[in-house]
Amino acid sequence: MPTVELLGGKVQIYQRGNSRFWQARASVGGKQRQFSTKQEGQELAAKAAESWYFKLHGQAEAGVLNDRPTFRKAADQFLKEYGVITEGERSEKWTESHGIRLRVHLLPFFGALPLDKVTPGKVQEYRVHRMTSYAAPNPHSKSQHKPKAKPPARSTLHDEVVTLRMVLKTAIRHGWLEHLPDLTPPYRPQGKITHRPWFSPEEYKQLYEAARAYAKEPFRSHLKWNAEQVYDFVLFMANTGLRPDEAFNLQHRDVTIAEGDGKQELLEIEVRGKRGVGHCKSMPGAVRVYQRLLARAKPVQAESRRERQHRRRTGGDAPVPSAPEYPGPTDLVFPGNHIKLFNNLLARTGLKLDRDGKARTAYSLRHTYICMRLMEGADIYQVAKNCRTSVEMIEKHYAIHLKNTLDATAINVMRKRAWKAKAKAGAGKGARKAGDVSAELDGDGAD
Repeated sequence: MPTVELLGGKVQIYQRGNSRFWQARASVGGKQRQFSTKQEGQELAAKAAESWYFKLHGQAEAGVLNDRPTFRKAADQFLKEYGVITEGERSEKWTESHGIRLRVHLLPFFGALPLDKVTPGKVQEYRVHRMTSYAAPNPHSKSQHKPKAKPPARSTLHDEVVTLRMVLKTAIRHGWLEHLPDLTPPYRPQGKITHRPWFSPEEYKQLYEAARAYAKEPFRSHLKWNAEQVYDFVLFMANTGLRPDEAFNLQHRDVTIAEGDGKQELLEIEVRGKRGVGHCKSMPGAVRVYQRLLARAKPVQAESRRERQHRRRTGGDAPVPSAPEYPGPTDLVFPGNHIKLFNNLLARTGLKLDRDGKARTAYSLRHTYICMRLMEGADIYQVAKNCRTSVEMIEKHYAIHLKNTLDATAINVMRKRAWKAKAKAGAGKGARKAGDVSAELDGDGAD
């Protein structure tokens, strides 16, 4: 391994036996440092090594030479730990989303920065950077879509800061960072009162009537089973309040028809979804819908057009139709999501967007269930428990915009005005004085 000294022995360049590039080493800031010149020629390697040495020496003189671990090191450690520790507790997509946010946005901005340099001011610079550079192509993104036409939403930036916070907490656990910087956004205005997209009672009636009409007469005969499933899906979701993923994970063995407290039949559902295993009791209207789902035979794969043409050319016999097969205990209640058919139904009825321009989805049926229960005067704690959420979330996203949650008798309380009470008291006093004078005059005349 030949070694060449530069700058009076302050820098040495050498070659390893298994590499074609020249390496450099020097002692700066009381520490031996190494550097790959990425050069195969000795002269070019010498120039690169001298430039590297002068840069390190200048940083040391300016007091900005920092040997602490970088943000990239903490991010790599976080990605190693997070997927293993949260396996089975977090969805794979959520775990992958942290890696995507780091690769596309956070590492290009913070990657080479020492961890103690990730200050509240630097985080605010990152927010400004994201709000101003959204229209430029991102070389770190693997997406083939065009750049965004509008700035990232507040929720998007919030998710990115959540990932940033998790990386910094990883650094604290490993002793690479002493404390967590303040990551709250400055100049934060008071949030507007908004609500999640839902269907008002009139809109919900319009939706299920349109779904029922389409189930009776679909545009194509082979879509009849799908149309009937969508109609029952709308009613089932609005009468149970399940999340879409909970409904699509639901099997027939998870549903039991039971008798409620009011002697009405209802569904007792064992739910598996976002919050793990939970339980739900439906409205009575869901029973008939579920009975229809149980009595509906599974779709049969019909003979395709190509198969039919081939059979006719070869003179084969027509296939014998198989006996109808009905759902079993381990079959899914809703085998397909029918998202295209559901969105087409919303578009035909003009219900895809609410008044604020927010798009309605299958999740809006859950929001409809919660809002309708509150409008009927249901106990908010019981609604939260039945929907596997918190009272705080319901008060924040649902109860705040419903007029039915306001008690007019408690609001429209009026006190008697002071001047009216005085006038009334004064009139009574004057009448009493007049009566006394009259009595005295009558007495004098009698004597």
